[in-house]
Order: sequence, then C-alpha cells, then structure tokens
Amino acid sequence: MALSSRPAKPPVFSLAEAAATTDQFKDIPMATYQELIAQKQALLQQQAELERQIAAQVQSQRADAIDKVRALMSEFGLTTSDVAPPSKPGRKPRAESSGETVRKVAAKYRDPETGNTWSGRGLKPKWLTAAIAGGKTLQDFAL
Repeated sequence: MALSSRPAKPPVFSLAEAAATTDQFKDIPMATYQELIAQKQALLQQQAELERQIAAQVQSQRADAIDKVRALMSEFGLTTSDVAPPSKPGRKPRAESSGETVRKVAAKYRDPETGNTWSGRGLKPKWLTAAIAGGKTLQDFAL
C-alpha cells in the first residue's frame, strides 16, 4: 500500500444520512434565551445570598475572637501596650502620631526683594545661591 501525499477527502453524506443524524438530537431539549437569562439571574441571587452569609459568619467569628482576647487580657491584667508594643522600642513617636503640633523652624535668612526665606537647614535655595554668585554674602540676608 503506497502512501499518498494528498490529504484524504472528507466523507460525503447523503441528504438522508444527514437527516437521520440530526433526528437523533430532536429529543434533547434546548434551553431558550429567556430560560438561560432566568437561570443566570437565579445563580446571581444565590451568589449574593452566599456572600451575605459569608459576611455574617466573618462578623460573628470576629466578634467572638475580640471577646476571647478581651477576656484573656482581663484575666491576666494586660493592657494594649503589653499586647502591641511600639514597633521600634527606644524611639519617640512622631509628633503627628502623638497628638503634638508640628512646629516649623524659624527662618534665619530672608530675601528683602522677593520675601523668600530659608531656615539655614538643608541645601541652600536657588535664590540664595544665585544671589551669592552675584556678589552678595550670606550675612546680607541674615535676619
């Protein structure tokens, strides 16, 4: 038997054979578009109900856990600082977190022409660097 390089021809069915093949699927009911939409809505409602049940269960378990923690803290005389110590011991908390107001550093240098100020901390501002390059001294801007 010689192998041919040509692809095999697809089988040819007669009209009677094709009709007989489709007749076997007539008994299988096909859902209509409306039925599929109704099934989808029912599944979405079921999903929403399950999500509500999950949320209620999580809330209930969370409340139980909080009650257990409070009971243990009371039993052993613990405070919140005992249970959750500061994240970095030995460091003072920042002013924002401790409720104190943050104070700005007073300006030490001022440009009388523009009103720009500099506290003397950090890099010199561009206006001051340009003025010093133009021949003025830092003391010319001192307050």
